[in-house]
Amino acid sequence: MSNPPSAPPSLQDLRREIDAIDEEIHGLLLKRGDIIDRLITVKQTQEVGSAFRPAREADMMRRLATRHRGILPLDTVESIWRVIIATFTYVQAPFSVHADLSSGESAMRDSARFHFGFTVPFLAHFSAAAAVDAVAQSRGDLALVSAAGSQTPWWTALEPGGTPKIIARLPFIERADHPAALPVFVISRVAPDALVTEVEMWSIHVGGWSAGAARAVSPLAEIIAVPDTASGGAALLASVTEPGGVTKIISALTQAGASVRSSALVGGHATRYTVPSGGGSKA
Repeated sequence: MSNPPSAPPSLQDLRREIDAIDEEIHGLLLKRGDIIDRLITVKQTQEVGSAFRPAREADMMRRLATRHRGILPLDTVESIWRVIIATFTYVQAPFSVHADLSSGESAMRDSARFHFGFTVPFLAHFSAAAAVDAVAQSRGDLALVSAAGSQTPWWTALEPGGTPKIIARLPFIERADHPAALPVFVISRVAPDALVTEVEMWSIHVGGWSAGAARAVSPLAEIIAVPDTASGGAALLASVTEPGGVTKIISALTQAGASVRSSALVGGHATRYTVPSGGGSKA
């Protein structure tokens, strides 16, 4: 005789399982907090910028996207982990997020809240330059500036040694219909051993900028170009993915009839992780 099929679990049983999991998640967060408390003592994280670890965060998010499965949207998982990381970083060394709202308040606010939550203070500015200057005057704050374009060359303030640098580009996990899709650069001070330069960010001052020069460099890097009133030419912000790629850019500009007056590394960030529309994921 075959055994009769077992009865499905009751709603009450399933809810007990959920309650037990919720309690376990909370307990694990408390344990994480205990470790962070010990980390503060060990690493002396009150030093400027020392709590930010862009390379480690990028690695964590790549592993998160790779192992994710099931019905829970990746959007939700990404935001939860981002808020956990940002909040525990804030606990180690309190900081504020200075946001440039000139590209649109709602989109920038969505990006800040998605990636940093509500515990980290949000401070609004009405130009990229003002947000960057606020970070320069702080002990270890962040600035969020649109990466889609600019009216002014705010990145030239990052050229001198000892100034904040571009440390990340968000959203890190790229996919269609991202709830915080506005492309933004994150600017802050960061420990030299923590900076990631899979993509190098270069500030380049050019004389003789033209449509031909723009066409010459477009295959080599993503470029933001604005008039450079200080020199009468153009100020470029170039995202360089190839080692030594800035040399090729300078060569291409020269061959196109432009003159490169100066170039400076103004930061870097991790290569973004792309989730294709088909549902899989790829780096």
